[in-house]
Amino acid sequence: MSADPHYQATEEAHTGPIKNPKQLLLAVFFSFIAPILIIMGLVSYVASGNKPAGTAQGDNMALYGVTKEARDREVAERLKKVGTIEIRDANRPLATGEAVFKAQCVACHGAPGIPGAPHLNDAAAWGPRIGQGYPTLLEHALKGKGAMPPQGGGDFEDLEVGRAVVYMANAGGAKFPVPDRPAAAAGAPAEGASGAAPAEGAAGAAPAAAAAASAPAK
Repeated sequence: MSADPHYQATEEAHTGPIKNPKQLLLAVFFSFIAPILIIMGLVSYVASGNKPAGTAQGDNMALYGVTKEARDREVAERLKKVGTIEIRDANRPLATGEAVFKAQCVACHGAPGIPGAPHLNDAAAWGPRIGQGYPTLLEHALKGKGAMPPQGGGDFEDLEVGRAVVYMANAGGAKFPVPDRPAAAAGAPAEGASGAAPAEGAAGAAPAAAAAASAPAK
């Protein structure tokens, strides 16, 4: 007995797409669980985007094995030059030009040095620069010129950097005097002399006044 095709089509239309438990589970999953997972993922994404930059950086450093102590030490090193004040003793002896040269200038101006920089004892390279004068050379050294970075504000005073400039220039043929601190007591003798003159004048004026006072009496 053959089944009626019209009856089978009508039966399938009334039964719906879910015909076994597996299809039921898939329908439940895509209808309820999948939207919940998508919502949770969106919430997690938004929450991670609202984290402070320091937290994200800390997570990244922890991921690469950097400890909190190392991170704090790095932050302290970065802030050290900005947040500290260095007080220097104005009465300490000045460093010599040679000492400053070896500590701060030899990498570029020594041998072999770098191309374009006048090297020590190179009279041909220093000749045109010496003609500019010591004040110009000192300004270039302190503020920088071309590829040379500023040398002022480092471990040495500006006067000590000037001594290094004189040391290199004189080695190249210049005759610049070595700069030094001004003498603190230079004005003391002049002040003493100016103070002694009024005193001597007052002492000489006293007998004259006494003589003038006695003249009418005579």
